[in-house]
Amino acid sequence: MLRAAARELADVGVTIRETSVHVTAALTDRAVLRGLRRAPSHGWRAQRALLRAVTRGEGLGHALTGGRLGGAASMLGGMAGAESLAVRVLATSLRLRITAVTLDHPELLTDPLLSRLIDAVAADRDLASLRALRALMKDRGAVRVLSGLAPVFGEVLALRALLDENPLNDTAAWLIATGKGYASADPITGLSNRAIARLDTGEGAARRTGLDPAEAARLAPRGSLLGFLDNIGALGTTGRVLIQSVSGPDCVVRHVVQVPGMRAGLPDNESPQDLLGAFSSAVLAGGPYSRALVKAIGDYGVPPGAEIALVGHSAGGAAIMNLVQDAAFCARFTVTHAVAIGSPIDFKRPADPRTWVASVTNQHDIIPTLDGQGAGGCFDLHPGWYVVDYSDSTHLFPICHGIEHYTAKIADDLHEAREVIDERLTPYRGPVTRSQAYLLFDRVPHPRGFPFLTVPTYLVTTSQGEIELPVRCEDGAALTAYFAADLDAAAALLEGTGLGPPVRVAGRALVAVHAFGNRRTGLGSYREVGLGIVVHDPWRQRPLRVWPDLAASARRRRSGSYLVGSVVDTETVAAVAPEIWGCEPSVADVGFALTARAARVVVGGLDGEWLALRGPLGPAIPAASPDLVAYTSRGGATMRSCVETRGRGRAHPMPRARLTVGPADHPMARRLRTLGLDGARPVLCLATLAHQTLRGAGVPVPTT
Repeated sequence: MLRAAARELADVGVTIRETSVHVTAALTDRAVLRGLRRAPSHGWRAQRALLRAVTRGEGLGHALTGGRLGGAASMLGGMAGAESLAVRVLATSLRLRITAVTLDHPELLTDPLLSRLIDAVAADRDLASLRALRALMKDRGAVRVLSGLAPVFGEVLALRALLDENPLNDTAAWLIATGKGYASADPITGLSNRAIARLDTGEGAARRTGLDPAEAARLAPRGSLLGFLDNIGALGTTGRVLIQSVSGPDCVVRHVVQVPGMRAGLPDNESPQDLLGAFSSAVLAGGPYSRALVKAIGDYGVPPGAEIALVGHSAGGAAIMNLVQDAAFCARFTVTHAVAIGSPIDFKRPADPRTWVASVTNQHDIIPTLDGQGAGGCFDLHPGWYVVDYSDSTHLFPICHGIEHYTAKIADDLHEAREVIDERLTPYRGPVTRSQAYLLFDRVPHPRGFPFLTVPTYLVTTSQGEIELPVRCEDGAALTAYFAADLDAAAALLEGTGLGPPVRVAGRALVAVHAFGNRRTGLGSYREVGLGIVVHDPWRQRPLRVWPDLAASARRRRSGSYLVGSVVDTETVAAVAPEIWGCEPSVADVGFALTARAARVVVGGLDGEWLALRGPLGPAIPAASPDLVAYTSRGGATMRSCVETRGRGRAHPMPRARLTVGPADHPMARRLRTLGLDGARPVLCLATLAHQTLRGAGVPVPTT
């Protein structure tokens, strides 16, 4: 009854506003104004009556609206706090909607902090509202506040926007209160939602990608509602979607597109599943997300006219509904079903009236209410849809929004909803005959590693089989820590190499610890730590010119690090390293963690750490990502190999990390102790959090 009364009042408010528009138009009509000269007495009385009707509380309130004069007057009146009768009626409608929700959610009244905020907003007490919101945020934090307010979130925002003195958000409040469409502006500030959503640009692209064995094992072997939802959970919010072919009970092959929600990370990155993509999918009728889905479906090879079902969660539900309302897409394929879980889709309409739409939402999930329609909705926006709007004991966001939570709820509690949707999906209930995952992009991506890793390659035969050189690392991180070490000890380690004395700094030898975390390379994922003594040009010493030389690119550099020890964490790399680079690393557990603020490099297994470099890196300045020139000895010859790097580097001139060396008898540990580096702090650290590298084969160089 409360919702019915709220809807009737909303209709009354719309009628009053239309009346206000007509009265304002009559008041400013040029023909009426010209008639004043012919009948000034009657004309002025009529004009005065019209003016009083749209400016006084006994009439329509401050109701000048429509046209340039009405729009300007309405804005000025709103800024002054004047209200129209239509606004008061709509505010009453929103209060009734809030009251209706509290009957289903008594915690909104029994919770003193929530009740205090709602009452202050409803009473148009700005200062009290701010104080109540501040108390809530201080007591519970933003996430818990949004979770608690979710059932009445749209109504509270619209009520606040209607009653405040900001005229920019009035249109958004009006749309929410009357159910006439998606709010075109932010109900709080009045900033245009569409203007923000249009920042999400791109033609959309999709690239086939594989699933790891664990993910593939989780895919349902047969089509069903729970199977499709489990598949979305298996994909996770990783920027991927899944397309499957299902042989139905009638042996006809149909296709199901399964679309997860927003991807974690930056608000705007290369994926259309980012925050901006989720926002634009909800606000606009199309965007990179839906365009990328079209590209994936086309690549999959769905034949024209084939039957397709679309299943999406969160932003994925909004994206599939954009396809459903795309007339060109629906003309190309037969979209039979669309199932949206936890998605803001109330104002999206299918282009094909035969498309069956189901929407499942949790009343404490804030995401479906972002279109302004939530548990307090009093309008039958889509009579032909199957809508499930439930409530349970899990109120905390984002748990109540997760696909796993929705899947468990549908499986265990919403039996009727599951049976109804599954029955409608009967044509898609059968064995899965084909599955293909796609990684989506805003724009067509560059080839992997382009242009840095796009270089000629060749194969060499090693004890581990054929290996492609140069070894390309598509994703990795690196840390080089420079130390001032014992000069005599460093000179002793260089004796007989022909590389001359070490580079000096403040009368001591410059020694480097190089650590790499290589995540994707031609040799697989591996970690490496090397100890090097920094040396001059093999043919001549240049004490002053060595410093700019060390900053030069690897191809032009004469100086480098003579490796006196290295450790890797895989047997494969340890086996091929002597054959292609001339070094002989040992195998041990290597821990490598690098952030913008700190580093952790640990070597050693269960027997204990025998090398550890950990601690804060201190302030940083931008620097070129450092290449590495490594000198090694093999069979009496000196080998030179280069690691070319592409990435954003950082120099830390005052690192506070510390190197500790354990009592192990490992050769590298002994050399570190001999160099006097146990407990030493670096004089400089060069770090790269994300880079690509090219590592060519070692080349013999004469040193005499």
